[in-house]
Amino acid sequence: MKLEIKNRHRRLLLLIKDSWPRLFLAMGCMLVIAVCTSATAFLVKPILDDIFFKKDMVMLRVIPLVVILIYFVRGVGYYGQEYLMNHVGESIIRRLRNRLYNRIQDLSLTFFQKEKTGVLMSRITNDVNIIKAMVSTAVTGSLRDVFTIVGLTGVIFYRDWKMALFALVILPLAFYPIVEFGRRVRRVSTGCQEAMADMSAFLHETFVGNKIIKAFGTEEYEKRRFAEKTLDLFRLEMKAVRAKSLSSPVMEFLGGIGIAFIIWYGGSQVIQGTSTAGTFFSFMAAVLMLYDPVKKLSKLNNAVQQGLAAADRVFDIIERESDIQSPPDPVVIPRGPHHVTFQNVSLTYDTDRVLKNIRLTVEAGEILALVGMSGGGKTSLVNLIPRFYDVTEGAIQIDGTDIRNASLMSLRDQIGIVTQDTILFNDTIRNNIAYGKQDASDEAIEHAAKAAYAYDFVKGFPDQFDTMIGELGGRLSGGEKQRICIARALLKDAPILVLDEATSALDTESEMLVQKALENLMKGRTTFVIAHRLSTIRYAHRIMVIADGRIVEQGTHEELMDRKGEYFKLYQMQFADREPATA
Repeated sequence: MKLEIKNRHRRLLLLIKDSWPRLFLAMGCMLVIAVCTSATAFLVKPILDDIFFKKDMVMLRVIPLVVILIYFVRGVGYYGQEYLMNHVGESIIRRLRNRLYNRIQDLSLTFFQKEKTGVLMSRITNDVNIIKAMVSTAVTGSLRDVFTIVGLTGVIFYRDWKMALFALVILPLAFYPIVEFGRRVRRVSTGCQEAMADMSAFLHETFVGNKIIKAFGTEEYEKRRFAEKTLDLFRLEMKAVRAKSLSSPVMEFLGGIGIAFIIWYGGSQVIQGTSTAGTFFSFMAAVLMLYDPVKKLSKLNNAVQQGLAAADRVFDIIERESDIQSPPDPVVIPRGPHHVTFQNVSLTYDTDRVLKNIRLTVEAGEILALVGMSGGGKTSLVNLIPRFYDVTEGAIQIDGTDIRNASLMSLRDQIGIVTQDTILFNDTIRNNIAYGKQDASDEAIEHAAKAAYAYDFVKGFPDQFDTMIGELGGRLSGGEKQRICIARALLKDAPILVLDEATSALDTESEMLVQKALENLMKGRTTFVIAHRLSTIRYAHRIMVIADGRIVEQGTHEELMDRKGEYFKLYQMQFADREPATA
């Protein structure tokens, strides 16, 4: 585990190394700051001895000019260091965010079902921001303070090496709280980041589900839940505050011991005449300046530990491998009509076997309807075709090619999907229709809209195809959203089509229009239709009944009705449900 963490941190350092020219210049600026700070302490001796005691008029004119020059150069150094290191930090964070998002997009559907959306959002925003603080602020401050410590150490050794040795005896003791409290901060910081991610997930769920919250009158319940989460986060944050706050008092006390001895020892030397007041005060100024960056290192170490904890959470995702991989030498599936074969296919989720020994061949251009009770395995079966999941046993072939040997890009290019859950993006109608074929012409987009029976209502908007549809298509009705999804599938023009209860959530009028659009969409395509309303699938070439993960019946509507088996029972159940309404 330690080796893994070290490797992660090494990879983070490699990201920093990629920006080495600016980093090198920033370090030069830090060196300038350290030299100027050390020069300030060095000047205390000539200020006291030459100006105040010897009353040297030349030095009185020269030293103020030197002080002005030192502080001007120091200010330029601060600006250069801040700008350059923030540029390095922002550049690293941009690349890290891109890598994290790219990895999340490459992971399989199983990953998204196990992870909360809010948690993933927190990784990209909150955790990466903490790393940014570490790189831009903590690393900058650490390097600057180390250079300053080295410069000031040189000054105190030059002024009085004996006193300097004692001052440096205290210095290692001062580093103890940096290390010890830093470990505590890192442990607590991981808990804080997890609590923040949990809060992000909670916010996402309650904002998306706000209509249900209001419908059930559970606003007060959700407020209490949120208050509990903020309380948990508050407690963790206070643990971190305690760990951070303890380091400074310990260091103050140790520093006080060192300074007290220096005053006693240095003062006795000045009284005995073996040293000058200027030498003593120059040494004292350097020591006081020296303890300040050491104390800062403690605070900066806390930020570093928080950043490293965040880096571990980010790399947990970046290093994760997808369950679905393209083979080393993938087969490219060409465009054209396809037949699909399921060869003794089984599928297991965790320990639950949801599909069992499915044997099935669907010919090119055939429309296959899948029916059965909820939880029978219909959606799981069609999700195997685009490799949203991989089969546990058996194989799925397209034109004799095992889909696991095909490139994912070419496989999914053959498949168009329309589901009950209409997924649209907060963009224009034009861009939503062209989502799977972004280079499509305006004529092609309009033709797809007409075939999907969407053209008329789109033309009714003031901005027509440039109308923004809102988050998840909120400005459109259910039937309108579904027809935009069908237009999107029509424009993609994939030879294999999956319709997963595409009309189940619509009213009768909308269903009629969508059904007409689907008929246009299915022409000439190998089609898998999952349907709840059995009256909508009489046109299918074949109907297959799935129960408990197995194929229990298949045939045409008339054949299955004559057998009076499972399909007949399902049909009778729906008829019985509608009879009172009809009466």
